[in-house]
Amino acid sequence: MLSARIRIAARLLAVAALAALTAGCFQPMYAEHTDGTPGLRDKLMGVEVPPVEKANASREARVGVEVRNALAFKLYGNATGMAPTHKLVLKFNTSRSSLMVDQSTGLPTSENYGIDAQFNLIEIASNKSVMTGTTFSRVSYDMPGSYQRFARSRAFRDAEDRAAQEIADNIQTRLASFFATGT
Repeated sequence: MLSARIRIAARLLAVAALAALTAGCFQPMYAEHTDGTPGLRDKLMGVEVPPVEKANASREARVGVEVRNALAFKLYGNATGMAPTHKLVLKFNTSRSSLMVDQSTGLPTSENYGIDAQFNLIEIASNKSVMTGTTFSRVSYDMPGSYQRFARSRAFRDAEDRAAQEIADNIQTRLASFFATGT
């Protein structure tokens, strides 16, 4: 019985020792650095997000503005005034597909809206690409009634906005990972 208690105590001591050894390895992603190097927030604030090139007054131009605004808010918050160190070039394509069609009217009752985005992070000082990536978003939406045009149009617009937010979330996460780890 005494040897069982000693084994349990030895195991607990080993676990505590391993936890103590690895505790110094963890650093929160958004923590301020004490060695004077810029933190992740400062690095993200140095990313310039130029407007997405799409035809003026098109639906895709509106979606491009939504993606850009959501991404800028995620990167900068409400702060401004930092000189850019990187430029993020965005390109995307959108798609729309019917999931369900009403047999009596032939109109869709449920659709998918998708955005496939490509992004390229360019270091301004050297004008070289330091990171590229792709991401996508698919959201579904229901369209009530065949004669409710405003409701159909609003459902489609809300789907565009949700997909734009997802794209911005995905890109912000990839940028944070890049600046935190360099990969």
